[in-house]
Amino acid sequence: MPIRTITTELVQNLIDQAAQSTRLRANYNFHEAQDTVQRMINALVPGTYVTPHKHENPDKVEMLSILTGRAAFFHYDAAGAILEMVIMDAEGPIRAVDIPPRAYHNFVALTPCAVLEIIQGPYDPATHKQFAPWAPLEGSPECAAYLAKLEQAASAT
Repeated sequence: MPIRTITTELVQNLIDQAAQSTRLRANYNFHEAQDTVQRMINALVPGTYVTPHKHENPDKVEMLSILTGRAAFFHYDAAGAILEMVIMDAEGPIRAVDIPPRAYHNFVALTPCAVLEIIQGPYDPATHKQFAPWAPLEGSPECAAYLAKLEQAASAT
């Protein structure tokens, strides 16, 4: 199998696809579902909502690294209080976050952005992530207000 590269063209094409998507995000997988290491690029534009979630049973570690743009990463306690908020910026001092198993988290696009995500596999949609019971699920009417709260928290830094 030949090596594969992440190019500016690939990243920009994904951001363009995300801007046209109803979910305002697009991804490119380097892996197959059964691979033991999942590797993908997630492109997001402001306005998309990623439901807070954790990876547990099976426990999985995850790493997010910003390739372009800016995003706010949130880490929550079990009740939904924000424990940490980190601005990942392709031009800034923080370029990645390493997320332990069982940690509730999500991230918010502050500009059109793309992140490289690496997480343990294999991928099983039934067990891959557990959504936070205190946060609205993607697509629910409460998402806009919850996202606005997160954007406000990110802009306060």
